[in-house]
Amino acid sequence: MKLLKHIFQLIFLMVIFILTSGFTVVGHRGDPTKYPEETIQSDNSAFKSGADYVELDLSLSKDGVPVISHDDDLFRVTHIHKIVSQNPFATLNQLQYDNGEHVLSLGQLFKYYQNKPTAKFILETKIDHSIDHSYHLEDKIALLIHQYHMEDRVIIHSFSAASLFYFHKIIPSVPLIYLVGSLKRINFSILPQVGAVNVAADVIQEHAWLIHWLHSLHKKVFVWTEMNESPSLWEWLINRNIDGVVTNFPELGFKYKLAKMGSKKYPINRTGIYFGKQKTPTMMNPYIRVHEKQYIYPGQKLKIMYGVNIDNHWYYQIAKHTFISAEFVTLDLTENDVQVYHNQKIIAKPQRDISIYKYPNNLAKTNKKLQSNKLYTILNFNGSPKSLWIYTNQGWIKARQILFYGFFNDSLLHKYQQQKRLNRYNNIALLKFRLDEASTSDIFEQNLATEKIIRQLKSVF
Repeated sequence: MKLLKHIFQLIFLMVIFILTSGFTVVGHRGDPTKYPEETIQSDNSAFKSGADYVELDLSLSKDGVPVISHDDDLFRVTHIHKIVSQNPFATLNQLQYDNGEHVLSLGQLFKYYQNKPTAKFILETKIDHSIDHSYHLEDKIALLIHQYHMEDRVIIHSFSAASLFYFHKIIPSVPLIYLVGSLKRINFSILPQVGAVNVAADVIQEHAWLIHWLHSLHKKVFVWTEMNESPSLWEWLINRNIDGVVTNFPELGFKYKLAKMGSKKYPINRTGIYFGKQKTPTMMNPYIRVHEKQYIYPGQKLKIMYGVNIDNHWYYQIAKHTFISAEFVTLDLTENDVQVYHNQKIIAKPQRDISIYKYPNNLAKTNKKLQSNKLYTILNFNGSPKSLWIYTNQGWIKARQILFYGFFNDSLLHKYQQQKRLNRYNNIALLKFRLDEASTSDIFEQNLATEKIIRQLKSVF
């Protein structure tokens, strides 16, 4: 009886662990809302933000080099029309992303991360074997995996069952995941070959029984989606026994992972900058929040040891018994990234509801909206160059949801043009106006018709 009791206790503890443990966070093409997708900067950001893996797309160049790119035409990410399959890699490698990085090969990526063992990747083969009957892409990927000893650090996933069948033969030790966007693609001809199925979020929500069914077949269940900040979708996922989530928001995914695990503290070990305009006191304990007589000053660099979450407000630990609110501490911005926007004005985009956030955090959305047809002064910043948060006297707002106002003189336009392409926002008001004489819709139409300034900015955009 005692043995039986221990067995039941063990089973109970295993069930509790499964239901309360976290899931694997996969950064979809790196950290694409912060930095250009599938670049080293984006991948590093995803890992620093808590991603367990980064997902990358692969296709062959004209001369047979595995190239990291989701699109066959690289115009969307490099602003130059070049077809991966129609150009040698030497040509593709000259193209630049908005952060100045060049298009990468898989070999270059593996070389960079060769001595960084915590960096792991999910590789997707972008191939249709009903059209391309060769397996050159798979052979080249397998060769590079062996060359850089990445067998324990990669997973292969694909919509192509043929691609996965082939990998199962040539590198049987590497885990495989089958990508599916509809229920009819899940069948017993493919399941024995793979260890997991990566299911579209809408499919898994409509057929939640798939989770238990696939687990009963000893297959892990991943979910892929663009994964915006929708709390309802995230909360639905973390309350199911999901094994992994492929997301455009790895930092947010990591925070939900912590929530599922019941964790309030996590290691960061990065340098941050205090962007506040005034000195701010530190505290010994963020749970009690009693301020000390020690201060952090504007522009001061900080060694961030840990992050602590209390009621969706984040604090950073900067010494053994010293904490500071994370609201005005940035890990991804420098003064150069935002200097052109300092003290500028913003206005809500016409006919848009612009949400206001309590903190620069997707989980901190309030019910308040930015008042239309009114100028607000930018008081501070957070986020990253590509995903900038703006602080006003109303709260935090996402930079891509507003119009920057005031870039009318040649000096400011010149400073704007000198910014890195990654830092230049093109959602700017191009014409001066009087708020009491023009509606925002009129302003928008006038902006579009302002040829002089459009010509000045044409080369920029």
